Amino acid sequence: MRAGTFLTFLALGVCAAQFAGAQDRNNPPQGVRIGLNYAAGAKPGMIILPVERTNGDSIGTILSRDLDYSDRMNVIALDSATVKALTPGADRKINYALMAKFGASVLVMGVPSGAGVQITAYDVSAKKKIGSADFVLPRGARDSNWRFAVHGISDEIERWILGVRGMAQSRIAFIQSGAIKVVDSDGATTRSIRTGNGSLSPSWSFDGTRLVYCVLGDNGTQIFEADLRTGEISRISAVKSGLNITPVFTADGNAIVYSRGANEGSDLVMVDRSGYAQRLTVGNGADNNSPSFSPDGSQIAFISGRSGIPNVYIMDADGTNMTLLTGVDMSVPNYRSSPDWSPDGRSIAYQQRASGGFQIWMSDVRSRVPKQLTRDGENEDPSWAPDARHLVIASTRGGDKQLWVLDTETGRLRQLTHSSGARLASWSPLLGRHGPLLASPAK
Repeated sequence: MRAGTFLTFLALGVCAAQFAGAQDRNNPPQGVRIGLNYAAGAKPGMIILPVERTNGDSIGTILSRDLDYSDRMNVIALDSATVKALTPGADRKINYALMAKFGASVLVMGVPSGAGVQITAYDVSAKKKIGSADFVLPRGARDSNWRFAVHGISDEIERWILGVRGMAQSRIAFIQSGAIKVVDSDGATTRSIRTGNGSLSPSWSFDGTRLVYCVLGDNGTQIFEADLRTGEISRISAVKSGLNITPVFTADGNAIVYSRGANEGSDLVMVDRSGYAQRLTVGNGADNNSPSFSPDGSQIAFISGRSGIPNVYIMDADGTNMTLLTGVDMSVPNYRSSPDWSPDGRSIAYQQRASGGFQIWMSDVRSRVPKQLTRDGENEDPSWAPDARHLVIASTRGGDKQLWVLDTETGRLRQLTHSSGARLASWSPLLGRHGPLLASPAK
């Protein structure tokens, strides 16, 4: 069977994916009018009423889960009797006063439309619409593309209310038992990409249309690219045989940067599609690996052992102007690795080893001030969500190593995978499709 056929499910779900770009968190210091008036630091209360005549995993259920997982809103759980009392009757008049008594600042309602569903969000206090649109959905509520399209509705609701899109319509690639798997942001619809055993370090292109990864074989590690629009898998022939690890795409997608090993250490190398290779670092007996680009592509965070202990460094994309992000204290040998630059450009997450194993930290790029994010179990391999707020990490906090999603602002954690051995996760940008499989406002 051709390798490309194994990627059919992704080609259907992310064809012509749209990169969300570096996003502004837009957390104003005071309550302001974006789509809703709310106090700084508060999570607006939200009631989501069931959508009539929907089957399978209902639209209302998926919207509630997505918006709860956003950690920016308080989705209010109600019993069936209360939901019935709050649902507008034939006259479609909304009882705003009753909604407010349950703590709701926002009401979300949906009704079936010819091509999908019409969703409307209301400001309960102002008694008016915040946003409304008809969304096209694929046929069949049990179809994975149907669920993924509903995730796009969740992100649009979040944009109406808070001014920024959410991260629900995204996916996480990860390694399990030597194979690449992909799971939706809510933990549903896990699929395998059968690229062969020995796959490592998957990484998304900035537009979400391709994955680059390495495969361990008899001749070392080779680097491959999976095109999710066509389903084709190809080896990057410009990469010579040997130790080649931690590949990532450049911001424009026209080249990759990876770590190439040699007797005297390892260096970061950039290779473009013509085969031209440029060495960005000089090993001199030290290892340089795990590159991560800034959102604008002008800088690279990476790991280097040049100080005697692996630390996070930043340099320009051409290999110049190298600076240390994490401090060096030889009396406290804190081994650091696996940096990932946030989509808003403000922070770099990484893992740091201390007594008891690795924990997740993040450092502000400007101030260089570090912050520890985890303490329980062993926690590794952070990767940012497109909202620049959440991280996916590999953690042993539940026993076996699993993927968990961490809210860096509140510390809330939720388990993403439920079979052991998941690791080396990479979170995609926001994804979508032009046409009927994309949950986008109908024109």
